[in-house]
Amino acid sequence: MKKSEINFTIELDDDNIPHKIYWQATDQPGNGPTETKSLAISLWDHQQLNTLRIDLWTKDMPVNEMKRFYVDAMGGMAQNMLNATGDKFMSQELNALCDKFVEYLRKEGSENPE
Repeated sequence: MKKSEINFTIELDDDNIPHKIYWQATDQPGNGPTETKSLAISLWDHQQLNTLRIDLWTKDMPVNEMKRFYVDAMGGMAQNMLNATGDKFMSQELNALCDKFVEYLRKEGSENPE
């Protein structure tokens, strides 16, 4: 069986706030770690029947990019929900919420979608 690893390296400042975040995966194109400004990981604990989360972002990540990051992540979850469960209603409702957020960001002026 093939195995793949994903590793994260977090550089913290003196107050334990992420200064730099790097990720590297065995199937990642290119060599060496890649820098990112934010990561969000969710794990399902099947014994406790709950979700464990790790959300980190660097102190220099702009707020408008953070908002975009979460809207993009939710849009991805909507598609994953459809793929994993076949539940069109839940997927469509989550996508509709993302559409509302995108419109809100446009009005706020913090989003410049292509």
